[in-house]
Amino acid sequence: MCAHVLVAEDDEKQAELIRRSLLGEGHTATVVHDGGAALAEARRHRPDLVVLDLMLPVIDGFEVCRELRRDDDIPVLMLTARSTEDDILLGLELGADDYMTKPYSPRELMARIRTVLRRSGRLAADQHSDPCVRAAGITVDPVRHTVLCDGTPVVCTPGEYEILLAMVSEPGRVFSRRQLLHHTRGIDRASTERAIDVHIMNLRRKIETDPRRPVRLLTVFGVGYKLSGGRA
Repeated sequence: MCAHVLVAEDDEKQAELIRRSLLGEGHTATVVHDGGAALAEARRHRPDLVVLDLMLPVIDGFEVCRELRRDDDIPVLMLTARSTEDDILLGLELGADDYMTKPYSPRELMARIRTVLRRSGRLAADQHSDPCVRAAGITVDPVRHTVLCDGTPVVCTPGEYEILLAMVSEPGRVFSRRQLLHHTRGIDRASTERAIDVHIMNLRRKIETDPRRPVRLLTVFGVGYKLSGGRA
């Protein structure tokens, strides 16, 4: 069974790297960029794990960890450029389950995350768990890189796939064009925000019964787009 991971990292590129790595492992992820947002999100949705940068604005990672330990037993993996022995000991004394220093290997980070999740009982040891994410009748398999809509295979371009993976992973969330563009940057660096509209139009042709009257991939006027409904 997949886990839901809260990533609290103020460096947007690092956060996106972690988010994509988690999706590739079959997990879901929510990303925030400051300590206040991390505490609010953790209290609201109780993730299975928090990947916590120490150098966060608003509230630093040490204080976030301290507050999380007062409220709950959510596992915490600290991720930071601070590597002195005193920093490491303080993080562990505050209740962090593991501690990694930057720069780090994404593969090692995913291995550490698996270990913390299993140790905490939040993830079964079975390696054959379902990696797919599902919402609104759409299934995206981040391991096989496939998409199904109501059980029917859908052929997507790389940019369409990245947009759909992001939206299926967080159904109901409104994504701006700029945010969706960020998801496709590693695929097509020549893309523009207007290109996102083209991707959305093409996706509607593939997943909507009537693309002119979409019920899945909705426009939020003046903001961007969202995938309707909850998780399947």
